[in-house]
Amino acid sequence: MKILVLNAGSSTQKSCLYDIPDSTLPDLPPEPLWSGTVDWGKSADGAELTVKANGLKQIISLVTDSRSQALTQLLNTLTQGNTAVLTSLDQIDIVGHRVVHGGTEYSQSTPISPEVKAAIARLIPLAPAHNPAHLEGIQAIEQILGDIPQLAVFDTAFHSQIPAKAAAYPIPYHWFEQGIRRYGFHGISHQYCARKAAQILGNPLDTLKLITCHLGNGASLAAVDKGISINTTMGFTPLEGLMMGTRSGSIDPAIGIYLMREQNFTVDHLDQMLNRESGLKGIFGSSGDMRAILAAIETGDTRAKLAFEMYIHRLQMGIGAMVASLGGVDGLVFTAGVGEQAAAVREATCAGLSFLGVTLDEEKNLANPVNVDIATPESRVRVLVVHTQEDWAIAGECWRYSKRQKAKD
Repeated sequence: MKILVLNAGSSTQKSCLYDIPDSTLPDLPPEPLWSGTVDWGKSADGAELTVKANGLKQIISLVTDSRSQALTQLLNTLTQGNTAVLTSLDQIDIVGHRVVHGGTEYSQSTPISPEVKAAIARLIPLAPAHNPAHLEGIQAIEQILGDIPQLAVFDTAFHSQIPAKAAAYPIPYHWFEQGIRRYGFHGISHQYCARKAAQILGNPLDTLKLITCHLGNGASLAAVDKGISINTTMGFTPLEGLMMGTRSGSIDPAIGIYLMREQNFTVDHLDQMLNRESGLKGIFGSSGDMRAILAAIETGDTRAKLAFEMYIHRLQMGIGAMVASLGGVDGLVFTAGVGEQAAAVREATCAGLSFLGVTLDEEKNLANPVNVDIATPESRVRVLVVHTQEDWAIAGECWRYSKRQKAKD
């Protein structure tokens, strides 16, 4: 079964193609036949396309700001050039999409229909940096592959069991009844990484209290108790919580009121500022990319240093809140682009958590760790770096859905 996965983030479009036997879903994630990423953060004039297949890596500069055009060029590499792994796109059996916001309507993977697309569109105000990209991907697949089965896998589903005391906001209760509540995001990643962490530690997941730290351009924490998310830093939208690449995270809500009253900000101006011009980019100025900030710190850039210090401070505050929700912690799990690749972020974060008994093995932390415990033997809290496999989790959902459909037929 050939399964194409589209994982649209706020600054990237990641895609991969799996060939999974119809008979059995492997326990361990296999290498995809093909993978491709469109990175909008590496070029001011467009995007950078990276494709890996057949043992080759190809990098292409794209001079376009159109996500649909970029996706079309990305999919062309499946059948063209040295990265071709298919003779025709018709060989693809099903396409799975990560969808950030499913609201209260969708708490499990769902085949895409006009009603599902309408719901994703309706929820754009709650996930303005993501849901539009998901819709563009779905529509592009419809144009390119026609009436192929497509499955939406929702990031909010893992957090659907968060108790009301954490899910409700301290505003008039009738708004909670109307759906204004904490939904949480990055659920596919948080769930996968919690399960993987339990495997690495050799302990049943239902015996562990874990804090999963999904740190990419978007960032969130989840408090995972016995495999269930009981709290998370993102809320009604992916804007709440940690300081992120271009998103502010949690701020005094009166700032928005002040800017609208005193500085003539419109709703659109406020949305643009908080979602696309704040966070690391807002403080550093030229970029919200942690790689650029760490490089600038080496040159003595004071704003880069401030951005980094603020990021770590707010991350530590968030971890403290998750510890309180759990009543303790057995493991701290770092994942996603920053969490997996930025040793400096892991080092600085853990240095401020010594009161919890966290001690990091410096050599392991600097050794590009993947799916490994990097805490010292005496550390009271295990510290893990897990390579998040959102794509494989989505592929698994597609495989199970296809098997159910075949059983019905």
